[in-house]
Amino acid sequence: MKRIIKSSLRIFMLSLIVTFAACSEDQGPKPLESNSNAPAEVTNVVIENLPGKAKLTYTLPSDEDLLYIVARYTLENGTPMEVKASYYSNSMLLEGFAGQSPTEIKIYAVNRSEAESNPVSVTVAPLKAPIFDIFDSLIAQPDFGGIRITADNPTKEEIGILVMQKNIQGDWVPLRTSIYTSVDEVKQSLRGFEPVDQEFAIVVRDKWLNYTDTLVTNIEPLFEQLMPKSGFVGVKLPNDAKTIDNAYPISNLFDGQFLEYWGSYFTDRTIDVGNHLVTFDIGKATKLSRLRLWQFSEPIGGQRLYYYLGAMKKFRIWGSNTLNDGTLDSNWTLMGEYEIKKPSGLPYGQENNDDLLAARDGADYEVALDKPAVRYLRIECLENWIGGKFMAVSEVHVYGNPNF
Repeated sequence: MKRIIKSSLRIFMLSLIVTFAACSEDQGPKPLESNSNAPAEVTNVVIENLPGKAKLTYTLPSDEDLLYIVARYTLENGTPMEVKASYYSNSMLLEGFAGQSPTEIKIYAVNRSEAESNPVSVTVAPLKAPIFDIFDSLIAQPDFGGIRITADNPTKEEIGILVMQKNIQGDWVPLRTSIYTSVDEVKQSLRGFEPVDQEFAIVVRDKWLNYTDTLVTNIEPLFEQLMPKSGFVGVKLPNDAKTIDNAYPISNLFDGQFLEYWGSYFTDRTIDVGNHLVTFDIGKATKLSRLRLWQFSEPIGGQRLYYYLGAMKKFRIWGSNTLNDGTLDSNWTLMGEYEIKKPSGLPYGQENNDDLLAARDGADYEVALDKPAVRYLRIECLENWIGGKFMAVSEVHVYGNPNF
């Protein structure tokens, strides 16, 4: 035993010697060339001030071993920045400005030996950053079970809309459900709040940690409940699609079985009746807030695929308080039209963990506040993931207020 330990020690010591020798010889990456002569400076610098940005255009020096141009500056919030541009280009875009004060920029030409030219100093005065216009467009209003935030982000900036409430110490703390997005139109609800008057503070931030002013507002969330499925009943209208061998009844939509094959609802893919429809009664007229749908997950090759075959890709939800022959253009109200997007963006038949997480817990499809209270619901499949009209749905939750 001692001999084994001693041998191991010798091997370990030898490996340290070899490693040390290797490290002493390897001094890390070195410049491509050894030219200590600094290149000439850039000239003819032209500045274009943009919202939160500045574009610099310049004339490159004629040095043959020029490698890149670098600009160094400090943002208004104190963050040091460095932007590099290849010698193949004669311009660069500087970002991260709040647009509240002029900023000095120092520009250097750098050769292949990493020798820098003397700096060329210019002053930029970017326009105000996009977060300020986004903040000006921001609206916070009551929604079912929470608050609804809307804002315009036409240039699709990467932003955070931090929604805050005070903790027990009286400090404003961002909610974990705050909004992080780059969509052009922000329309998002934050739920899980009691229907009592409460104070919220909202601020917009960009990825460079520039912040707007803070909007402080009092909002009383609307009461919302999960409608009891004991009152749900399947309805068969003349233009509703047939199920496969009549073996998967409408009641499977609300039987409490999630992602189980025998507890899912399927329409017959061989029946060509246009868009497939299914109808059910939720028991009483209800002001809807949202439907939460779980798509059927197809077991393929030892894994479950959620964006596959009859799982819906595009669909509509209709509502009414009276039944007819199924004609949609008479007494049915369009409650919303939706498109399901696969987070990964992978081709059909390929899914990753992001897709799994997004689909496994179901997804909410919101109903606008201006829609009427309805008792009967219809789901219309416009297109499934294979490009057909049949649908495969595992479970449906209906949320709203029956006493609105």
